[in-house]
Amino acid sequence: MALWITDECINCDVCEPECPNQAISMGPEIYRIDPDRCTECVGHFDQPQCVQLCPVDCIPVHPQHVEGREQLWERYLRLQREAQDKPRADEAKGEAQVDAGPDVTAEPKAAAA
Repeated sequence: MALWITDECINCDVCEPECPNQAISMGPEIYRIDPDRCTECVGHFDQPQCVQLCPVDCIPVHPQHVEGREQLWERYLRLQREAQDKPRADEAKGEAQVDAGPDVTAEPKAAAA
């Protein structure tokens, strides 16, 4: 269930830095969420951080991107693999290697009730 930001967004800049997947970016007028990067914070937090912090409650589930927890977990794993591959590619180009992040083989945390 990728999230989206509605036109009620006030561009308060709270959501973007809190997204662990860098799925939120500034669009032409308001922030937007890339559904290919949004995991609703699965693998990182029990609840989507952008939803928790939004002062105007303008981040619902996107009706065109309804996904189950398993799909979100698979996206999380893909994003983590991409993050691990990037430092290797940078090192091959002569750049310094950076930490690849958390272990992506662990199971997702159970959502809070």
